[in-house]
Amino acid sequence: MLNFKPLLFILGTFLSMLAGFMLVPLTFALIYGEETVGAFLSATVVTGIAASFCIRSGQQKKIKLNIRDMFMLTSLTWLIVSLFAAMPFTLYHGINYTDAFFETMSGITTTGSTVLSGLDALDHSILIWRSLLQWLGGIGFIVMAVAVLPFLNVGGMRLFRTESSDWSDKATPRTQDMAKELFYIYILLTILCAICYHQAQMSWFEAINHAMTTLSTGGYSTSDESMAHFSPAAHWVGVAFMAAGGLPLLLFVQMIRSGSLQVWNDAQVKGFLAFLLLTSVALGYWLSMEKQLPFLDALRLASFNVVSVVTTTGYGLTDYSNWGALANVAFLFLMFIGSCSGSTSGGIKIFRLQIAVAIMREQLKQQFHPNGLFRERYNNRTISEDIIRSLVTFVLLFLTVIAALSLVLVLTGLDPVTSLTGAITAVTNVGPGLGPVIGPAGNFSSLPDVAKWALSIGMLLGRLEILTVAVLFHPGFWRY
Repeated sequence: MLNFKPLLFILGTFLSMLAGFMLVPLTFALIYGEETVGAFLSATVVTGIAASFCIRSGQQKKIKLNIRDMFMLTSLTWLIVSLFAAMPFTLYHGINYTDAFFETMSGITTTGSTVLSGLDALDHSILIWRSLLQWLGGIGFIVMAVAVLPFLNVGGMRLFRTESSDWSDKATPRTQDMAKELFYIYILLTILCAICYHQAQMSWFEAINHAMTTLSTGGYSTSDESMAHFSPAAHWVGVAFMAAGGLPLLLFVQMIRSGSLQVWNDAQVKGFLAFLLLTSVALGYWLSMEKQLPFLDALRLASFNVVSVVTTTGYGLTDYSNWGALANVAFLFLMFIGSCSGSTSGGIKIFRLQIAVAIMREQLKQQFHPNGLFRERYNNRTISEDIIRSLVTFVLLFLTVIAALSLVLVLTGLDPVTSLTGAITAVTNVGPGLGPVIGPAGNFSSLPDVAKWALSIGMLLGRLEILTVAVLFHPGFWRY
């Protein structure tokens, strides 16, 4: 049975944290004398009241969570937080709640798809709220809570893994200590990124916003032109820190703890960085030949877009859908890749593809040596049947969700390219799709409301790696 009172109490705690973070854009609104003061003040009060009600209703002497509670809590947290976090958008802009929820879900799942335009003239408070949502979504509300809420110590590691694809079984410190260190590293990298952006000629406000959406691999910008609005130096800063956001955050913790660079020998990390380098150089060379561009300019454009898509950040720099058929096909496949397990990005993830290749090698050997016994290894560990089963299940569900979502979008009247790439970009949390409607130069504002709700569900499924939500629909979950 689900423990409803502890769930209510913890959800109330998350909402109280959300109300606290709403004070950040409220402060900006007061400083700049913006009309959003009322919207953020109202949203903060309503969220605070809801948080107080949940905490009072669910308060107990001892908080205890079982595995069912953790799965339910993870899904409910992202959904309920998004419902309340959407209020400032609809209270200020007067946009319908569908658009407000879509923008919020896109932000908090670090997808980066947007229905807003005129960003260059938008209030500072709204811009910082969008960026803050992505920053919070990047580190994950659950991880942040484990860092600051002692009562989540019980089962905390399992709770952390319900929204993480990290399969590592390496020795780690106590869950709360680990989460705190992850949080500190995340803050440190964000500050460093903001400083670098400022040195690349961004204002401090622009630098802070883009630092939050770069490390979170979210992709929200303060300009309708996205990163094309800024200098080439800012583009290279973006490449570096998007790649950093695509690495396992635990890697930085281990590096600092050990004082050694040996952790960079991880097969997943080496594969991820090598893939980015080779793909960027190859596409840059092709672009320089195809468009007659200087190689360094072509390399910058190719590197930024490749890293942006592979890390599922989704920043726009140029409309790569206009680069030709080869680029369109390449970026369609790049949408699926994703970065490393334990990073802020979405997608299938590099380690799953590496394991799939290892399994394929094993199967090929078996074909011409039928009586042989072969066991492929990954990161010096034998690939177990459990990992293979988990991999097959995830990929099957991943493709099934994309197919189902594409069908729903087609039924709303959207064209096949928009429907297919919209479904892919939502589930992989990339942001832009392909084509004139939702491509890098477009946005999602013209889509029907039904399509926006469907895409919002797809974003949530992708952010929580599908299995976390799918298990809630299994009859056995509710049976005992």
